[in-house]
Amino acid sequence: MFTAEELDSIIKAYDIRGLVDTEVTPDFVFSLGCAYAKFLEEEREPSTVLIGEDMRPSSPSLASAFADGITSQGFDVIRIGLASTDMLYFAAGKLNLPGAMFTASHNPAEYNGIKLCKSGARPIGKESGLVRIRDLILNGVPMALRSPGKSTDQPMLGDYVDFLLSLFDGKKIKAARKLKVVIDAGNGMAGFTAPAVMERLNVELTPIYFELDGTFPNHEANPLDPKNMKDLQKKVNAVKADIGLAFDGDADRCFIVDERGELVNPSTLTALIAVRELERKPGSTIIYNLISSKAVPEIIEEHGGKPVRSRVGHSYIKKLMAESGAVFGGEHSGHFYFGDFWCADSGMLAALFALSELGGSDLPLSQLLAPYDRYIASGEINTKVADTQKSLEDIKAKYQSEYPVDDLDGYTVTGPDWWFNVRGSNTEPLLRLNVEADSRETMERVRDQVLALIR
Repeated sequence: MFTAEELDSIIKAYDIRGLVDTEVTPDFVFSLGCAYAKFLEEEREPSTVLIGEDMRPSSPSLASAFADGITSQGFDVIRIGLASTDMLYFAAGKLNLPGAMFTASHNPAEYNGIKLCKSGARPIGKESGLVRIRDLILNGVPMALRSPGKSTDQPMLGDYVDFLLSLFDGKKIKAARKLKVVIDAGNGMAGFTAPAVMERLNVELTPIYFELDGTFPNHEANPLDPKNMKDLQKKVNAVKADIGLAFDGDADRCFIVDERGELVNPSTLTALIAVRELERKPGSTIIYNLISSKAVPEIIEEHGGKPVRSRVGHSYIKKLMAESGAVFGGEHSGHFYFGDFWCADSGMLAALFALSELGGSDLPLSQLLAPYDRYIASGEINTKVADTQKSLEDIKAKYQSEYPVDDLDGYTVTGPDWWFNVRGSNTEPLLRLNVEADSRETMERVRDQVLALIR
């Protein structure tokens, strides 16, 4: 029914994603539901599957077709309805059940997709199940001989909010100074979750684009692109807010703007949360990915923690967290992972850490974060190339005789007062370059040298 080429185009390294109507169709997700149930049976997982969905127009019908595939195999379904991805992870952890989240995250409106996990919110990536699920779809899953399963509804928003706030000293948050907070939900799922969280806190909330609209009429729900942060920056300045928060479409990523309207480097938030977690659990392991600022491992060590470097990607970080017993992990892409949250990522939990720290301090956010912001970064620069591997090898050949080069994820080259990482995209013929240096002049010099090689 589906060719290998068709499946390989939409089954990515960490999830499943493609165009609605031509790639991610009801027929496809029904087959996916059958294959997922069979995979869970092979893995001796529970025979009940949680299903959450975002606000995209296609999500309800796709989730229903997927549920039909699951129940056709004799498995039961619990539909939690509208949810952020981290709410689905919460449900999978709290109820200890496998789950599926229908979302294309920050992708444009014409896309949809599915993020899968095992019980306890354990990730399913290409190396931990997606290849097997692909093969099951390709070969066809026979109809089960057992009776069809049943589907029930179980909203989880209230339980999710209660759990997040239970991880903090709620009285301390409420007793702290009242914060003026602006949130840009980008018409995504933070428009559903943020009001339920913020009404429990000592904040004056200014909402932007809280209306759930999967056509994204105002801007893409992708805070990693600076142009999508401009409305938040303007509003923070206009209302003289203490902090601005932005979330992506499925609200599993969080980005911050300080009281001046300046963008906060995600590595800075990683360092802040790491310090707080080390105060709570001294000597703990903290995971950071290899494009994070070098300030992150420095600060972890300065506060008695054990920094562990990871390649980019949530399935790698979650696996490392589980293996090492890490209390926290941060990615430069705005994903933050918590040991107390089943090692899963939560944009809202990261936001609560920032609000709790700011509310307990007399300093403005820019001064509070200044000790964690030590170096000058280029941000991620993407360049289309004809041959990703050849371009990577050309860069390695240029630098390896003079500087240390490691290949954990692409190539990382380290100089005396700078470093850069260049790696290929999992899904496109792109090279992704990140450069950091002690000074802007050095960063720009190294950046331009590497880009000249790439281009």
